[in-house]
Amino acid sequence: MKVLIVEDDLMIADMLEEVLLTHNYRVCGIAATVTEAVALALREKPDLAIIDLRLADGGLGTDIAAQIADKRGLGILYATGNAANVVLTSAQGQACISKPYSEASLLRALNIVTEIVTTGKASLPYPKGFKVLTPPRLEQSSHG
Repeated sequence: MKVLIVEDDLMIADMLEEVLLTHNYRVCGIAATVTEAVALALREKPDLAIIDLRLADGGLGTDIAAQIADKRGLGILYATGNAANVVLTSAQGQACISKPYSEASLLRALNIVTEIVTTGKASLPYPKGFKVLTPPRLEQSSHG
């Protein structure tokens, strides 16, 4: 499977690449900004993307999914150091994992994202700090 890494911390990006290559994934590119990530995704057509939520130049990882016209079949795993304050929905990707995460947690998270893309379902167990993204809820108006 081809994986796009979107991470502005080069040490983390290098570590991710090493883990993925060791476990028979193919890294199709590393991007540090939204613009770089969108260009790589459109050119390389990855199967999976690991996307940091806060990127270089103040970019947001969610802007990447929004700009990729045909993201059907692309599994998106967001990574963030501030998961408690993150509000993401399945319109933006499949899952989110909290930093720091272990190699085993990352690999399990990618397996779950792949499972969601192929079957529409996620099986337990979930790794620590992992969350499946759910559909957006309709806002209910509250009167008085």
